[in-house]
Amino acid sequence: MARNLRDRYGPWALVAGASEGLGAAFAHRLAREGLHVVLVARRSEVLEPLAATLRADHGTDVLTVVADLAAPTAADTVAAAVADRELGLVVYNAAASFQGPFLSRTPAETLRVIDVNVRGPALFAHRFLPPMVARGRGGWVFMSSLVGATGAPGLASYAASKAFTTALGQALWSELRPRGVDVVVSCAGAIRTPNYLRIARKDPPGTLEPSNVAETTLAALGRGPLVVPGFVNQLALAVMGRLLPRRLALAVLERSTTDALTEAT
Repeated sequence: MARNLRDRYGPWALVAGASEGLGAAFAHRLAREGLHVVLVARRSEVLEPLAATLRADHGTDVLTVVADLAAPTAADTVAAAVADRELGLVVYNAAASFQGPFLSRTPAETLRVIDVNVRGPALFAHRFLPPMVARGRGGWVFMSSLVGATGAPGLASYAASKAFTTALGQALWSELRPRGVDVVVSCAGAIRTPNYLRIARKDPPGTLEPSNVAETTLAALGRGPLVVPGFVNQLALAVMGRLLPRRLALAVLERSTTDALTEAT
């Protein structure tokens, strides 16, 4: 990077969904750049050890905020906790998901996916982007998914929510770029996170370490609206999203999801 992230965006960054895995990788990468970090997640017992590690490893200030990102008041809760800090960079990494046929799950489960993955990033954007625009600088990362480009049988709600994230982020990239705010949408494939390791028996092609995804995503800020970490994932998006007929692409995705569910049980 020509200038580090603190020079470009300011002293504080916020990671929503920061307890472990990819969120923790973002936090470490940001702290290594010299930013102070706000960590947001539901579980203080996971946040506090991460905060202690960041302070010890990087000498940075860390604030932890316990909030359920499915709650309609989550953005307000976080805003109150960081009112005296200048947030120059926000990573909305939090996501909710469930696997299985759409009609086999309850409406409440579907609504939680919508609350965390759709309402959450929209409300955070409304709350934290205006000060960046007023200052004329800022950075914003939306974590999305490859399945948002096609839909995915067995992951219908999650895929639909990520389609929203991708569209929102790309539109904001265009709207806010002239006003000094960089926005990027990161469309990831499989990531070797603790949640992933709990259910997967083997890695599909293109599986990446969280640190690789965080590094690639943050490096893409200011370069364009969309980044796909990993060459295999870039190839998969081109084939599944553009080259294959949609019926065939969905059949391939259905088989992949079914195999994953079978192996995880």
